[in-house]
Parts: sequence; structure tokens; C-alpha cells
Amino acid sequence: MLVAESSRTWRVLETSHPPVYYFPPKDVWQPALRPSQRRTFCEYKGVAIYFDVLVGDRVAEAAAWSYPDPTSGNESIRGFLAFYPAKMDRCFVDGEEVIPQVGDFYGGWITNSTTGPFKGVPSPLKGS
Repeated sequence: MLVAESSRTWRVLETSHPPVYYFPPKDVWQPALRPSQRRTFCEYKGVAIYFDVLVGDRVAEAAAWSYPDPTSGNESIRGFLAFYPAKMDRCFVDGEEVIPQVGDFYGGWITNSTTGPFKGVPSPLKGS
């Protein structure tokens, strides 16, 4: 099942990380999201809230996050949703399957056009 699809994402880059894509809420299938108790703090973006992603009887815990009140300079991602590609079955950028950034803290989306080095190392594509 398709959970999110958009041509209006924000591609966010941080030091030593591959990009993370933030989806507008209208481009995410909202019934798939269940609020999580998880919260984290980013010194650059502020407090992140998390969502479990539910599809059928499957649950990916804290697989998506959002900044409801981002810090100054990051207002463009307010309320947008990002996903950990390692917790999804598959993620794509312009038709290319993404390689998830390793680690449960990292949410980077690695493609053939993304150059490192990155924190963590690329994991193999699922099913390969």
C-alpha cells in the first residue's frame, strides 16, 4: 500500500547525512499514522514528534516524524512528515529505490546520485 507520494517534498540536508525528505501532510495517507509517545530534540530543528505507520495488521513503530513547531529558519517543514526508509517496505526518489541510512537514529535516503561520506554506512536494498 502506498503511504505517501509527493512532488512537493522538502529535501533537507544536515552535516554528514544523506537527504531526508519531508512530505506535506496532504500527500500522506493520514489513516496510516498513529501518534507515538516518542519525542526527540534536534539542536537545529527543535522537538520532533513521532508516528507509528500502520498498514493492515503491520505496525512500523515510530517510523515517521514531524516538527510541529520548528526552530527559526526551519518553518518550511512545520507539520511536514519524514519517514525512516529502513522501517518502510520500499521508498523511492524519482523512480529509484532508496538505500536506507544505517542506524535507528538516522533517516537518510541514499540514491545513486547521493555522495558521502555519511554517518553510518549504507545498508543493502531490501530483497537484494
